[in-house]
Amino acid sequence: MPKAPNHHRPLSCPEPGVNLVHQKTCVGKTTAICDCDPSFQGQAWSKLHQRNLRRTFGALEEAKLWREETIEALADPTALAPGQAFFDLAASNWLAAAKAGTVRTRSGTPFKPAALRSYEDSIRRFLAPRLGRTRLADITRTDIQDVIDWMVAEGYAPSTVRNAVLPLRSILRRAVDREEIETNPTERLDLPIDRRKKDRVAPPEEVDALLEALPEHLRLIWALALYTGLRRGELQALGWKSVDLEQGTIEVERSWDRVAGFIDPKSRAGFRRVPLPGTLRPMLVRQRLRQGAGGSGLVLGDGQAPFDPSNAIRRAKRIWAKEGLGHLGYHECRHTYASLMIAAGVNAKTLSIYMGHSSIVMTMDRYGHLFPGNEKDSAEKLDAFLARDREPFRPKEASVGKSAGGAPGSGQLLPVPAVSDT
Repeated sequence: MPKAPNHHRPLSCPEPGVNLVHQKTCVGKTTAICDCDPSFQGQAWSKLHQRNLRRTFGALEEAKLWREETIEALADPTALAPGQAFFDLAASNWLAAAKAGTVRTRSGTPFKPAALRSYEDSIRRFLAPRLGRTRLADITRTDIQDVIDWMVAEGYAPSTVRNAVLPLRSILRRAVDREEIETNPTERLDLPIDRRKKDRVAPPEEVDALLEALPEHLRLIWALALYTGLRRGELQALGWKSVDLEQGTIEVERSWDRVAGFIDPKSRAGFRRVPLPGTLRPMLVRQRLRQGAGGSGLVLGDGQAPFDPSNAIRRAKRIWAKEGLGHLGYHECRHTYASLMIAAGVNAKTLSIYMGHSSIVMTMDRYGHLFPGNEKDSAEKLDAFLARDREPFRPKEASVGKSAGGAPGSGQLLPVPAVSDT
């Protein structure tokens, strides 16, 4: 027999954050009475997940207790069990710690603001939508490969795909170090290869033409980039106090970030002293006189605020296009600088210091080539070596013991004995 209607049980729970979950057969769906024993569903809003977390209990007190504990855990993510936080919560905590300097790179230096902005963008666009509701300990290599395959299918560039994996690697590596998870599933991933052309290297005669076409205030920017190898942010942050015209050196002590302002160079190796070629000295003297600031402030631009690199390169491209010349970006200037230094005979170790690289391996892997055209010179050097006068090669004859018709060590070979089938 069906239950008698429960006129005393309300159709909704008066307790905030707890809902009644009626059975499918309850007549309360069509009437104002309840004839079932409903369950109690606790709810807690997660700002990070932008949704309610829910769990159902048989008793009201259990639902209330669960809700209170969940709200407390969401307010204090450290209260969650290791590895049990959702990825988007773990990523949010990692980003906050990285911005505070608690989480650092593998070399022990803080993450650069630009790198963290790139990580945050990759998490928001690619990782959180597909992994956000997966617990950190439950993420598998297949899950990550699925994200990579989806990005490739959507037509994202290989560099974008590889950059999207970088924050995930850092987050999971820290989780392994803290023993929150056992293994890092970002190992052995099948990542797309970027087969685009390498950054362009300009030969010396083209460098002269590119600089000659520019007005002096733009010419100084590109001349410094080409003849000192400074990065874009280092050019923006370069101050007169770091330029020693008498000694002919530049001290690289800081960089510029469009959001954070003055920051440290890219790495510890970024703090360096680079030589100042003589061709730059008169240009710098004229710039100093033009600014009229008595050697204070910034070298480029008006001396007060860093120059706008995007505006500068747009103006330079327009000028070069009118002259029928190609263009050269800031990072391509670094490639050109490295190639020119190698062609000039600067050894790899010295060049690695000037470039601000953390190891000579990075320098040789990236810049171990000369600018185009030196293959012929190398081939000529090899031909010259092979053509040198030297004695023809004569193999030494074997000398073993005493042989017939000769004394020991006479140089005659011993006869080889016949081998019998028996």
